Amino acid sequence: MEWISYLNPLLQGAWVTVELTVYSTILGAIASFAFGIGKLSRNWLIKAISVCFIEVFRGTSLLVQLFWLYFALPILGQKIGVDLRLDPVMAGTLALGLNIGAYGAEVVRGAIQAVPGSQHEAAKALDFTPRQVLWRIALPQAIPEMMPSFGNLAVQNLKDTALVSLISLGDMAFRAEQIRNFTQDSIGVYTLLLFMYFGMALVLTGVMKLLERSVGRWRVGRT
Repeated sequence: MEWISYLNPLLQGAWVTVELTVYSTILGAIASFAFGIGKLSRNWLIKAISVCFIEVFRGTSLLVQLFWLYFALPILGQKIGVDLRLDPVMAGTLALGLNIGAYGAEVVRGAIQAVPGSQHEAAKALDFTPRQVLWRIALPQAIPEMMPSFGNLAVQNLKDTALVSLISLGDMAFRAEQIRNFTQDSIGVYTLLLFMYFGMALVLTGVMKLLERSVGRWRVGRT
């Protein structure tokens, strides 16, 4: 079957897609906690920076963010005499990670604020500092509540990696377009690509479900 010959280049692109997904999801998780907690900070500067980050990256297109990092940032660097060129992997990782981090930050903020007020009052009665309340009371209860939303964001991030093909990064979508241009077999190529993304999304969903159960058991173990 002719479509079998498409597998080798698509699998090469799949590895790039996996790398991007892993790197950007890790970056997104870090950004989620940093800016989600930052938005709840009593320090006005930290809170303002966190709010600006969240609103900018949620309020603008991921595609525009990707183009800005890859095409506009180097030009800005030239104007100020600094080399700000990013390779496609770095630009893709930053755009995807910061974008998903902005959405994840709201998940973190909402989960922390959903912790019952009685828990905070009990911690204050025990003379806990705000930092102790966050790390010992709020986060252990909030993290399990975040996991379903984080799972959805991780799958969305996987699908968004297709955009990096527009900056000539050889992911699955880029390889599929190359094959289509060469063979003119749009049905075969894109059907195969569809199933490959679907399979990867199923695997990622399974991983996130296992992580969700693990975190849930960890919460039970602490109570």
